[in-house]
Amino acid sequence: MGVDLRVEPYKHSWRLRVPPDASEIRRIERWLATARVFLAVSTLVAIRLDPTELGHSWAAYGLFVFYLANGILILMLLRRRQKSTPAFRLLVHAGDIIWPALISLFAEGPRTPFFLFFFFVLAAAAYRWGIWETLGTAAAEVTLLWIEGLTLVHFLSEPGGPQKWSAFTGLRINVPEFDPERLFMLSVYLLVMGLLLGYLAEQQKHLRAEKAVLNRILSRVRVEAGLNGTLQQISTEIVSMYNASRLLLASQDIHSHRIFLGELTMLPSGHRSEFRWLDVGPGDAKLYLDGFPGEVCHTTCDADRLSILALDQDGNALPESDSAAISRLRQRHEFNSLMTLSFLFGEEWRGRVFLFNPSWRGEQLEELRFVLSLIRQIGPAIYNVYLLHRLRRRAGIMERTRVARELHDGAVQSLIAVEMQVDVLRRQVDAGKPIGAELGRVQGLLREEVLKLRELMQQMKSIDVDAQRLLGVLNDTVERFQRETGISARFVTDLDELDMPQSVCRELLRIVQEGLVNVRKHSGARHALVRLASSRNGWNLTLEDDGKGFPFAGRFNHVQMEEMGRGPMVIRERVRLIDGELTVESNPGQGARLEVTVPRATNGAHEF
Repeated sequence: MGVDLRVEPYKHSWRLRVPPDASEIRRIERWLATARVFLAVSTLVAIRLDPTELGHSWAAYGLFVFYLANGILILMLLRRRQKSTPAFRLLVHAGDIIWPALISLFAEGPRTPFFLFFFFVLAAAAYRWGIWETLGTAAAEVTLLWIEGLTLVHFLSEPGGPQKWSAFTGLRINVPEFDPERLFMLSVYLLVMGLLLGYLAEQQKHLRAEKAVLNRILSRVRVEAGLNGTLQQISTEIVSMYNASRLLLASQDIHSHRIFLGELTMLPSGHRSEFRWLDVGPGDAKLYLDGFPGEVCHTTCDADRLSILALDQDGNALPESDSAAISRLRQRHEFNSLMTLSFLFGEEWRGRVFLFNPSWRGEQLEELRFVLSLIRQIGPAIYNVYLLHRLRRRAGIMERTRVARELHDGAVQSLIAVEMQVDVLRRQVDAGKPIGAELGRVQGLLREEVLKLRELMQQMKSIDVDAQRLLGVLNDTVERFQRETGISARFVTDLDELDMPQSVCRELLRIVQEGLVNVRKHSGARHALVRLASSRNGWNLTLEDDGKGFPFAGRFNHVQMEEMGRGPMVIRERVRLIDGELTVESNPGQGARLEVTVPRATNGAHEF
């Protein structure tokens, strides 16, 4: 089954293929709208302090008030709407382009402070888009200024033109003020500023796009997906990113020298196939892993000539590259272009990724450096998934081994003993001897093994208990213990509800279960009591019985028992996991008492 991960084309380069974040676009528009309002208010204050800048023109004041109202309206719309459409942004930007040209009709002299409006519209274009849009905005402003200047020169050159203009604007304007030299210098300023702002914005845009690509690929590294699922997701992303026809992943266990070869191909429908492992031959280690130039390299094939660009681990281009390994690979796999990436995971795995027929638009050296950075950042994440997968596998093996040992040393041995007892009973029946006592002993053995098997199943069962369910689960656990063992047991608490973290709930339940198992196996008690209480600083769990007690007398805390190597080891470990304190009081022949105190602000509670 194929996986469709087709992505929209890049606007400028392949790294910008990341779909724009709607929340980021809305945030940018709100910042620009706020800056627009602030600029309008600042301008009105400046005009109020020095009205000569506009020559007391009522039309100019009206334009500024209209600009302020327009800015407030845009800000309100952006706060009410959840989405900013491209058409809306273009309309707002067109208004920002027209506005400086309008205000320049009333500004006197080339040193007018209203030049800030030209800077604002260029900065807005750079902030929204990139270099070409910013240059286009600068060109549009220059065009409007020249059209405006030539029109005014023509209008003011006509008989009565200056008087009509002064009657409309309240300004006295002389034709020489609109000379081409001033317009030319202003045009140069705008174009140079547009180029500079656009270039800086484009570089920042590329950095943001690279970060987004890295975050998107790293988000595919998921422990729950397993190693194969993670490789599937990441390989699909890389193939989609470069529009490659095929990806090969060759890896080798350094210690055992075993070779693994994975493949992801592009299907004719444009979908990507599932990542699958291929069979490898004895010579594949040399074919896929040895002799390739650099840490990352790109090869293009022109007839029988190979053009290779390879980078070392520092991202520097290698002056000369050996093409023998690539030529050997081309004999088995046909390709027009090839990108190879090497990786090393700790001291256990080495390997290489092959991308066949990749394509992108941009500088080749820059792209290879980005790929080198990419593989270095996602490599450790994949290695962590592998380590955790191996750790879980080993934990599973250890758990199965423990269960097998428990069954062999417990249930299996007991069943063998029961079988021998049954054989003895059969012989006694044949001889006419009484068998009542032997039947009681067999029944006792079977009962004991049933309890052991239930305890083993209880230990293996995953626990999903929270603060709302803990009191009920503890009560049920104690009641079941009483029914199954015949030992009188009670659960006592004065709490109606808990605000205990789930991890603490789970460990306390395990402690109670382990403590009751110890009471049944070792204490010989007739009564047991489990108590859970709460204080301002934490929770207190108590388990006590009237049995034989521990083989020591006195009251000892956690540290003292660690030093003496005494006390219930499993319970000590579980108390440590929740940053609790364990105290054991033992009176040989009279019973034992365990107290567990857990602070409320526990930092040691772990999720499993």
